[in-house]
Amino acid sequence: RGFTLLELLVVLAIVGLAMAGVGLALRDSGGALLEREGERLAALLEAGRAQSRASGVAVRWRADGQGFHFDGLPTQWLDAQTQVRGTGQLWLGPEPLIGPQQVTLAHPSWPERSVRVATDGLRPFTLEAAP
Repeated sequence: RGFTLLELLVVLAIVGLAMAGVGLALRDSGGALLEREGERLAALLEAGRAQSRASGVAVRWRADGQGFHFDGLPTQWLDAQTQVRGTGQLWLGPEPLIGPQQVTLAHPSWPERSVRVATDGLRPFTLEAAP
């Protein structure tokens, strides 16, 4: 009048598959946060580059402990804990062609993850997977 071992194994297998499906459906918040920061930074760098070309004035991007700056105008990360690995400076113009440049973003909550925002100097800044 109870469940057989085979019936219990089938139920456990179904529950396990359902849990695996839910786990795969949920996106890793660390990766999503860094991707969002990277995409935003790529857009801001392109806007700074366009502003530099339009005004004829060199625009410098710098990262510091509190965020980052364009020509002394402070701009903050979406999450205050986002960090820059390596060099924290990019030159964005005023010439339409700039040298290849990149910046790598990381977050202390997910130290194994990072994203890179890079350009070859001709194309716009884009988000790339960091090695």
